[in-house]
Amino acid sequence: MAVVIVQFIGVGTVVNVVAVLIGSGIGMLLGDRFNERTRSTVTDVLGLLTLVIAGTSIVPLAAEPLRSAVGSAGLVVIMVSMLIGTLIGSALKLEDRVTQLGAWLRRSLVRGDRGADEENAQLRFIDGFVTASLVFCIGPMAILGSLNDGLGRGAEQLYLKSVLDLFAAMAFAASFGAGVAASILVVAILQGGLTLVGWALGDVLPTAQIDALTVAGGVILGGLALRLLSIKQIRIADMLPGIVIAPIAVGLVQQVI
Repeated sequence: MAVVIVQFIGVGTVVNVVAVLIGSGIGMLLGDRFNERTRSTVTDVLGLLTLVIAGTSIVPLAAEPLRSAVGSAGLVVIMVSMLIGTLIGSALKLEDRVTQLGAWLRRSLVRGDRGADEENAQLRFIDGFVTASLVFCIGPMAILGSLNDGLGRGAEQLYLKSVLDLFAAMAFAASFGAGVAASILVVAILQGGLTLVGWALGDVLPTAQIDALTVAGGVILGGLALRLLSIKQIRIADMLPGIVIAPIAVGLVQQVI
């Protein structure tokens, strides 16, 4: 039996949100059956897979569009962009604000008793919310798929992303719980916003700038992988402005050279 999807601008994001909710629900049901050791092992696997995703995201650094735009200075442009972005994020205390948002969502959506168990549950919720939001929203399919949906070119990329996110949400929710489901707020706002940008402005960024944005996202996902693997608790959210700075920096370098 064929599945019919009604086509409209933004349908890709709607399907993506539903997929994350379904995956999260299944993952939470499975997670209740896992002991702490199994959950820890699942988190390690997710960290390794996130590291792989990060590696694939930095491939455009050596691709022709970015090399044509900035020559051999691609790595320097990304490095400077990430440093400037991190300084901005640190000054704005983005990590603290994201943590506060996760805590607020936990208090609003989940009622629990106060005490050590509630504190641990809150930290687990926040970790799930932050981790899932970054993995689901940082990547070429999230960006290009949303823009293409807004441009009226179809939402096929977001449909494929939805399938991948469904299984990722299952794995994340089995380890982190309800915080993964809460990430749909970020998915809806970010991808929906990019869809509206594509609808309103047409082709916003050239390929080289999208590649720079993707590489910067790969650097952040690399930091997230280290965090999942308990190697270093990197303040990931403080690095997020680098995603905005990178395409701007590429445009500026293009003007100079």
